[in-house]
Amino acid sequence: MRRVIPLSRWLMLFLGLVFAAAQPAAAQEVLRDSETEKLFADMSKPLIEAAQLDPKNVKIVLINDPEINAFVAGGQVVYIHTGLLTSADNANQVQGVIAHELGHVAGGHAIRGGEAAKQATGITILSLILGGLAMAAGSGDAAMGAMAIGQQAAMGSYLAFTRSQETSADLAGASYLAKAGISGKGSLDFFKKLQNQEYRLAVYATDSYNRTHPLSSERISTLTGLYQKDPAWSRPTDPALEARFQRVRAKLIGYISDKTAVLRTYPTTDQSVPAHYARAYAYHRMGDREKALAEADALLATAPRDPFYLELKGQILLESGRPAEAVPVLRQSVAVAPDQPMIQAMLGHALLSTEKPENLTEAEKVLKASIGRDNEQPFAWYQLGMIYDRKGDPARAALATAERYNLEGNAKLALVSAKSAMQGIPQGSPDYIRAQDIAMVSQVEVDKDKKKGKREQ
Repeated sequence: MRRVIPLSRWLMLFLGLVFAAAQPAAAQEVLRDSETEKLFADMSKPLIEAAQLDPKNVKIVLINDPEINAFVAGGQVVYIHTGLLTSADNANQVQGVIAHELGHVAGGHAIRGGEAAKQATGITILSLILGGLAMAAGSGDAAMGAMAIGQQAAMGSYLAFTRSQETSADLAGASYLAKAGISGKGSLDFFKKLQNQEYRLAVYATDSYNRTHPLSSERISTLTGLYQKDPAWSRPTDPALEARFQRVRAKLIGYISDKTAVLRTYPTTDQSVPAHYARAYAYHRMGDREKALAEADALLATAPRDPFYLELKGQILLESGRPAEAVPVLRQSVAVAPDQPMIQAMLGHALLSTEKPENLTEAEKVLKASIGRDNEQPFAWYQLGMIYDRKGDPARAALATAERYNLEGNAKLALVSAKSAMQGIPQGSPDYIRAQDIAMVSQVEVDKDKKKGKREQ
């Protein structure tokens, strides 16, 4: 697992029970991992097709956030929190969540509030939360205290709109599962998890009039009738898909949890594939490289040509300061899975880290191939920039740097780098036009920041 792309955080509250108007907050990490993204693509493809969307345009993105949540924020991107993935018991539960979120995508529901949320612009986030909770608990006086008179109508409109969206997404998600031949049992199990959260947060009420989402008990009752009638109700999840899910879940736990928690969940007596995966990542993060390598070798003993096991071993070697040993392992991984751009990028990094001039040509080749498949890799652009710099091509090094900063959302540095690239690249060439595009987009963002700064003074 690697932390790659910063994302503007949107405020998610109470696991789908109260979803406030979206507001930018602190930067939040998107976690990118080859195996995880392939799993998301494969488990969501039949659902995306059932929703009559193009699998090439829909992305399932993993957000580093411990809350059990998932959301859409406009466009065709479904964001899943790490907390949801680690809390899910099986792949079917996650498929149920994805189906529901695709209902929002297909329905054009941006940030669960859309136009209705804009009507409540005078409501602060705090008052929105307090008012929503107070009304959910049946306390009209508390709600009025949290919001100014005159804003209650806007609040009611916002909540009614989001309730309607959630109901629509529930029904759409159920239809997608049915069309894809996937059981709805996982969807119901997930809602039961949310129902437990309702009791824990003490915001349970007997009706859902002023809730952003219908109560989980109501959703369970409605969906149970739909799912149990479907021929797929008793159909088990594909065992291979389930095994892949348990692998991905375990490696994520190993990546984000402390070693004590990992070893409690996956003790050394557990010799399963998920357990080896979790411990390998935990040991590596804690600096115990030899134990991490032993776990990686245990995985490779079960499947010597598994590209993700090879990727794991290569990553451990590379990040342990042994790039020369990592190169042949990562070469093998790329050979087995040439369609995995992040593994290619890691190979490029390892080749560059050997600091051997004879590896420079191969490093450039694999990094260009990686970016050609997936250009949203800031670190791959950074590595490619280093290669151009070593080759004495500062203009294209600057362009690669501009690409990197553009992906990282640093408009100021992207603008500086793009302008520098334009000074050394022939006008009218593809690289020049790309640098010009980055400069134009970055200039707009820089100007926006300046105006915002003046307003705040």
